This record gives sequence, structure tokens and C-alpha cells, in this order.
Amino acid sequence: MTQIAVVPGSFDPVTLGHLDVIARAAELFEEVHVLVVHNPDKKPALFDAARRVRLIEESLAEVGVVGTVRVGEWTAGLLVDYCRQVGSKILVKGVRSGEDVAYETPMAIMNRHLAGVETVFLLPDASRAHVSSSLIRQVSALGGDVTPYVPAAVARALADGA
Repeated sequence: MTQIAVVPGSFDPVTLGHLDVIARAAELFEEVHVLVVHNPDKKPALFDAARRVRLIEESLAEVGVVGTVRVGEWTAGLLVDYCRQVGSKILVKGVRSGEDVAYETPMAIMNRHLAGVETVFLLPDASRAHVSSSLIRQVSALGGDVTPYVPAAVARALADGA
């Protein structure tokens, strides 16, 4: 039986930190599903879900992530419903700080309770621990250079005005 891990996120936009977590997950698991999910707690999206999927696919190719990685979106229902649908018992979450761990822990416990899905936390590369999609959106909107933190496909999309 193939061990499938699901890497969910809003990815608005995908950053090099996200890609680092996805690449490491691809080394650990036989198959990885990168899933663009809707987070009702976040502000309106810069890119729609379909565009984020395309940017992730382009970015994975750009940075040369190897392994079986599928990219899709999940906009309705619980994340564990998707996990059940594809036969995954593992969620992978990148965490940058204690705040991220505190935010993710109750969800991890609930996902285990609801469906027996375990959450694996991966720490970022230290050079990217300060980068978030919201920070990238803000710096980009104010004319700052985000190219050290995002793949070229995302930099182009941001330069084109989303």
C-alpha cells in the first residue's frame, strides 16, 4: 500500500519555504498531494485556487522537486474527507515558530480524533523561517523585491499584478 501524505495550505502565493517543505515530504513519502485549501480566517485571496494550483505546478518543475507529487484543490468539506478519499493517514504541515505550532496543534488533534489522520510537522530551512505568504503579498504590493523568497513563476505573476 502506497504511503500518501497530504500537504495542505492556502499557498497564496506559494513561497520557496512551501516548496522546501513539499520537497522534503516527497523524500519521506511515496506520494504527496499538495492541496490548495480555502481558509475562511484569511483575507480574500490574491490568486484564485486554480491559479494557485498552476503556480505550484510550475514552481515544483522550476525547482526540480522529485517524486510523485500531485497538486489539486479542496474547497468544500473537511480536510480529513479528502484524506479518506485518497487513502492518506498523514498530513504534513510546515511550522515556522511556536505560534504556528500552537495554531496547528488543536487541528492536528481534531484530525486524529475525526479520522485517525496524523500530522507531521516539518521545520523550515533557517533561511526561510521568517517568510510567509502574507509578508510576500505585503512586500510585493509596496514595490519590494520578493525574488529571493518565491519561485520565478510567482515573481512574474506578482509583477503582472496578480
